[in-house]
Amino acid sequence: MATPEENKAIYRRLIEEVWNRGNLAVADELLAPDATAPSAPQLPLGPEGLKAVVRIFRTAFPDFYMTIEDIIAEGDKVAARFVEGGTHQGVFMGIAPTGRRVTFREIAIVRIVNGKVVESRWEVDMLGLYQQIGAVTPPG
Repeated sequence: MATPEENKAIYRRLIEEVWNRGNLAVADELLAPDATAPSAPQLPLGPEGLKAVVRIFRTAFPDFYMTIEDIIAEGDKVAARFVEGGTHQGVFMGIAPTGRRVTFREIAIVRIVNGKVVESRWEVDMLGLYQQIGAVTPPG
């Protein structure tokens, strides 16, 4: 079993390589073939599910970034809090590009077994993101 520090290093690599650099091949290294995403059960299992979500964000926000603000590990779980952002330059969830810069937050928990992510759960401030690109009008 990996140490919590080793698991944090795996997750940091996933964020830096896959999300920030768009190197989708690293997803094949870091996710188990049957990895699940209970927060989005409609996604394909394993690396293909992660690649699908990364493509959506990096196509709509070519300068997309994730910055880890906090990362905590215990046993086989790693929890992290992020600031994310980018410039809306492509279609996002059916919403035409606005050219607006966005910044939003996320909290995620992953489970890592034998050096591979086997489960990912996340809570993303999608309402804040949609408000910033004008898809939702803030109340009041």
